[in-house]
Amino acid sequence: MWEQSFRDKAYERRLFRIRAIIAAIFVLLAFGVLAWRMSYLQVSLHEKYKDLSENNRSQIRPLAPNRGLIYDRNGLLLAENIPSYSLTLVPEKVQDMSRTLEFLDGLIGIDERDREQFDKRLSYSRRPYEPVVLRHRLSEDEIATVLVNRYFLPGVDVEAQLVRHYPFGDAFAHVLGYVGRINQMDQEKIDEDEDRKRRYRATRFIGKNGVERRYEDLLHGEVGYEKVEINARGRLLSTLERSPPQPGQDLVLHLDSRLQLLAAELLKDRRGAIAAIEVKTGGILALYSNPSFDPNDFVTGISYEDYSS
Repeated sequence: MWEQSFRDKAYERRLFRIRAIIAAIFVLLAFGVLAWRMSYLQVSLHEKYKDLSENNRSQIRPLAPNRGLIYDRNGLLLAENIPSYSLTLVPEKVQDMSRTLEFLDGLIGIDERDREQFDKRLSYSRRPYEPVVLRHRLSEDEIATVLVNRYFLPGVDVEAQLVRHYPFGDAFAHVLGYVGRINQMDQEKIDEDEDRKRRYRATRFIGKNGVERRYEDLLHGEVGYEKVEINARGRLLSTLERSPPQPGQDLVLHLDSRLQLLAAELLKDRRGAIAAIEVKTGGILALYSNPSFDPNDFVTGISYEDYSS
């Protein structure tokens, strides 16, 4: 009996040692795998995860160039860029679009035309996280109201930009043409050329007709870039690097503003057209047609009702 008990205890000790050795080997293997994995992540994939971490807190943003100015032969400014503030939304950052639009409507008022234009812009092909304009030409009070409530409006921002302005209105409309927002058709043409696509990464306006369209490549300029630091809500904290955009070239036309304005005055109450050409050079001194239109109405978009009136 005592011998049997002794044998059982010896067997149990041997079994325990075997199990302990197996467990130790298993633990060592587990720690070895963990150590290898840690080394792999910390050393082999260091650069990859460093880049991912940088991308989480920084962004590369394209900067739109200033459009070139247009002058007449005497140096009189015919097309300029004036500062304007727009209300923009980044759809990917807006949690509830309907509630956000209702909230903004209560803050500063969003009319039916702005809402229709916004819905149309949302349907266009665009780059990820590209802001979509909801309203143009905000007043100082409206800007202050939006900025005070920014905490409750993720994805909403006030963006400062330069927009085209034609000081003489309809007097030069048929010659200068106008710029307008890039639509779906414009974007498809831009996307056909990789270099043109790169140049227009931050651009929202393009020459639609007249001189603005004919000399679009010269007037547009070259896109710039900036690397910015952002927080978890996408708010800008600081600018880390910046490569400024190159403004477009200025144009000096053969037109004489005095003759152009005289032609507009002569046809004020009549239908017709007047063209004045310098015989020696063939340069156009004046070119006016009536009825005319105010190109400023087309820059940020015109409603169907206004267009038909």
